[in-house]
Amino acid sequence: MDAREAARLLKGVREAALAGARPPAPPRPEIAESWRRMMAGGVHPDRDARSRMLSVAETEERRHGSPLREILPVLREGLLPALDEALHIMVVADADGRLLWREGHSSILRKADRLGFAVGADWDEAVVGTNGVGTALVARRPVQVFSAEHFVSSHHEWTCAGAPVRDPRDGRLLGVVDVSGPLATMHPATLAWVSSVARLAERELRVRHLESLERLRAVAAPLLARLPGRALAVDPHGWTAAVTGIVPAERIPLPKDFGPGRVWVPQLGGCVVEPLPGGWLLRIAEDRTKTAATRVALDLGRAGAACSATVYGAAGSWTQELSPRHAELLFLLAENPRGCSAAELAAELFGDPTRTVTVRAEMSRVRRHLAGVLTHRPYRFAPDVEVELIRPQDPAALLPHSTAPSVIRARLGRKGAEGPSVEGWGM
Repeated sequence: MDAREAARLLKGVREAALAGARPPAPPRPEIAESWRRMMAGGVHPDRDARSRMLSVAETEERRHGSPLREILPVLREGLLPALDEALHIMVVADADGRLLWREGHSSILRKADRLGFAVGADWDEAVVGTNGVGTALVARRPVQVFSAEHFVSSHHEWTCAGAPVRDPRDGRLLGVVDVSGPLATMHPATLAWVSSVARLAERELRVRHLESLERLRAVAAPLLARLPGRALAVDPHGWTAAVTGIVPAERIPLPKDFGPGRVWVPQLGGCVVEPLPGGWLLRIAEDRTKTAATRVALDLGRAGAACSATVYGAAGSWTQELSPRHAELLFLLAENPRGCSAAELAAELFGDPTRTVTVRAEMSRVRRHLAGVLTHRPYRFAPDVEVELIRPQDPAALLPHSTAPSVIRARLGRKGAEGPSVEGWGM
């Protein structure tokens, strides 16, 4: 199918979806979910809405504070050489959807200016509709948006491919790298290309993190060798650089209000904390308090933010930000207190009970982060742990990144029959 024919088909799909009619072809699942969010949020399909542009000073402040600045050379090297020939541009946006950097073919940059696709602009999905920046931020995975898959009609001459970039130290979403241009010159492999470059950028951040741990280790190891008892050195994100007297853990969850002095730390108990260049020295007190978890609050309700799990124990609390997949798994376990097998979780996540290897690998990862909270055989929250599930006020906003059958059923079951159904869009 050539570009013009594809654009006509997508326009028909969009018009049918807006009218609540059966489309000539089903929209892709991530596009259908985005359109549903746009209609529920009142985004006008034919009106180009824009929010206030950041000033030059505000943009520079965000640039200076963003870890994305460190990986610009990787993004440029991986993307820019091919952009002039392809008549495309590269944009880098932060986790709020604000465009911080933009480079590429001059003629496309001028067209982007007219669309408001400029440095300092807000391309959050709730503001400008379905697009490669804002929708990738919501979905938290790579997204390509072709022509009339954009919810707002003024964007239909564009096709874009955006991939999220995460901080490997804590999984935090840093922003999106996006390649945009005319539909006619967009290659089918563009999304895979952009995604690969985003992964290279994350690898660069990981290498820098390992180098910083080595620097901390060089400072801490001689100090730990002279200390009696049990102690360890960690970076500001809890990654372990050196230990003495204990079995090393890759990472220690640090409490929210972490700083010098006497601090209760999950997995360790009471610690005396002292600053080190690039991290912290934790000396473990011998009179350890009980550290067992008693309650966990699973927060799925923060609009536009990552989900999190806050664990409460006898001596304090700590919070772990959740990846999209871990949020799905914990939601399922919270909804099924008796527990689920790997096959049952695979069926609920993927509609395929044979995908147990993926489920077991992900559950192993999430259990490492939430030690003492989860058990297995079957997978479930520990019987003595109270679980609080915090949902979004709008049921349709539950885990918007998710296409898991169980999550879609939960959205529809609470939303009722208002507006065009997802099933009616062929998902």
